[in-house]
Amino acid sequence: MPVYPTMEIRRALPQDARELLHCLKMRSKYAILLVFVIGLVIIEKENNFISRVSDKLKQSPQALVEANGTETSPAPAENGSLASLKELDAAFSQLRSRLHNVTLQLAGDGDSGPRRHVLLMATTRTGSSFVGEFFNQQGSIFYLFEPLWHIERTVTFEQGGANAVGSALVYRDVLKQLLLCDLYILESFILPAPEGHLTPFMFRRGSSLSLCEEPVCTPSAKKVFEKYHCKNRRCGPLNITLAAEACRRKQHVALKTVRIRQLEFLQPLVEDPRLDVRIIQLVRDPRAVLASRMVAFSGKYETWKKWASEGEAPLHEEEVQRLRGNCESIRLSAELGLRRPGWLRGRYMLVRYEDVARAPLQKAEEMYRFAGLPLTSQVEEWIDKNTQAPRDGSGVYSTRKNSSEQ
Repeated sequence: MPVYPTMEIRRALPQDARELLHCLKMRSKYAILLVFVIGLVIIEKENNFISRVSDKLKQSPQALVEANGTETSPAPAENGSLASLKELDAAFSQLRSRLHNVTLQLAGDGDSGPRRHVLLMATTRTGSSFVGEFFNQQGSIFYLFEPLWHIERTVTFEQGGANAVGSALVYRDVLKQLLLCDLYILESFILPAPEGHLTPFMFRRGSSLSLCEEPVCTPSAKKVFEKYHCKNRRCGPLNITLAAEACRRKQHVALKTVRIRQLEFLQPLVEDPRLDVRIIQLVRDPRAVLASRMVAFSGKYETWKKWASEGEAPLHEEEVQRLRGNCESIRLSAELGLRRPGWLRGRYMLVRYEDVARAPLQKAEEMYRFAGLPLTSQVEEWIDKNTQAPRDGSGVYSTRKNSSEQ
């Protein structure tokens, strides 16, 4: 039988050398991770150095005179060197961000996979709070419930035209920062404004388990009224710094919103190399949506209620146009998603609320499979528990429903 050269070399090596080779082979994947970590450190140092040089060059000529104690001729505020440094600074920042994401993926456990960013896009009364719980109940996901509510309350935009585009751009940019765990972006919109990164006015905090568990749940403070408190435990005012750190520690991020009207505005967000976005658009028969809104927002739909009961009561044209506009936005977004343009390929899923109500566990499995996430037993238990509610036991805003009745 022929003896291959590699086998002869291996047999000729001492026992200690063979053990060393075996050890190196077993630890190769950790060596890869170490290389990325070292790369991050080096890039961080280079980036800091370039930033310091850039800041130095930005100083005024008078400041340089005072610092050096010598006369100097005025220099232009912008020159070729400074522009080059800015370009280098931007390039290093982008490379550092990509290396950081790769490192997170390598460091994550094998079952969870790479970091995902799930966006549940819906309109009011389409079952989005219920479906959002599918992701809220997964322990490795940092889930936020309607954070864009604060932006809508603070920034006023009129319906239609350029103002509608402006609101969509603001929502998108805030959404991007939130998916990147930059929760400080909300401090500009929460009213009253947070003090020392603390706020007792985070909208529906209790609907996000990640904001109500340790270490984000700090000891409760006496004489501090929290409008949207945690449901199952008493916590102090929300510490935005602790929440941002918790977001970065979680393996994945999910967010649900009813304030993104047009899917097309999300293209820059989907194409951002720092994110791995999966968009789930939840739709519902608009007649059922209207019927649900007439119950939930009774005061705003008095005219519709009269029209529904009497049949001849006149409807204000602006109310009809508003409802028609909502339907048109849903239709345009769904058509765009189903056309599967290149930037949306593999990143868009259309889900009907009616299908979720008929087979909640099956649809949850499909959504998790689309997002590339493992469905845990906690999610399955929550679905089983919250789809068998008694017929008269489900409130307007409850996430406990009788699935077949729905």
